Amino acid sequence: MAAVPIEKQPPGPLREFWAGFTANRGAFIALVVFVLIAASGLLAPWIAPHDPIEQYRDHMLTPPVWAEGGNARFLLGTDELGRDMLSRLLHGARVSLGLALAAVAMSLVPGVLLGLLAAFFQRWLSPAIMRVMDIVLALPSLLLAICVITILGPGLVNTVIAIAIGALPGYVRLTRAAALSETGRDYVTASRVAGAGVWRLMFITVLPNCMAPLIVNATLSFSSAILETAGLGFLGLGVQAPTPEWGTMLSAARDYITRAPWVVTLPGLTILVTVLAINLMGDGLRDALDPKLKKVA
Repeated sequence: MAAVPIEKQPPGPLREFWAGFTANRGAFIALVVFVLIAASGLLAPWIAPHDPIEQYRDHMLTPPVWAEGGNARFLLGTDELGRDMLSRLLHGARVSLGLALAAVAMSLVPGVLLGLLAAFFQRWLSPAIMRVMDIVLALPSLLLAICVITILGPGLVNTVIAIAIGALPGYVRLTRAAALSETGRDYVTASRVAGAGVWRLMFITVLPNCMAPLIVNATLSFSSAILETAGLGFLGLGVQAPTPEWGTMLSAARDYITRAPWVVTLPGLTILVTVLAINLMGDGLRDALDPKLKKVA
């Protein structure tokens, strides 16, 4: 008697997502690079060779170890005050990534809430919310952040608030559009007929089906937040010295770009690699989460 072939079970959603993400080799490599950068920042207090604000006056503007005049004690050299560049870059990752993550969270949560309210209360609440978002969108995000910092003053918390305000309209508009595309579907109608209230429809029925574009947008906003944090720090309006932050390091080192190019090149390359890795990860997430872009086997 011939054996009946056993049908293979379809892969679960998590395995299907991982297969779609790793199919994009650039996104996978970017994920590895970003994990290394984030892990280096988290472990900075334990792996950094020196205190990031300690000044070694006898070793000011020491070049990296591979350059002429380098010192094995300072692998990436020192800055204009004799502080170890490697230690400052590692601790700067904690500050820059932490501020960017806080800004994304601070804009994502109220943005999703306002977007859902605008989608479910279109007559009286949606026009008011969307007109306010249009006003915020009229200003470039960095210029808006500068205005907010000018009012609130520089600092860690105010930097997060300034960046979050600029990113808020994107989440509101995206959530509203995604929710409106879902409210007319059969499963939402069935939930209404079953007696589901507005809040249950918003957060239990509709929101989970809107998460894919929101995750991709949050990833890309994360890279924008890093750039804006660095931009504010470079202008002297963000994180204040002596706290190590990539943009602040660039600002302090710009007068030494010809004498000691490594003090500008190393923070700039760090920002470039981090932002590029996050953007490539965003592309991979978009390909893995968007059904229209998934490759058919």
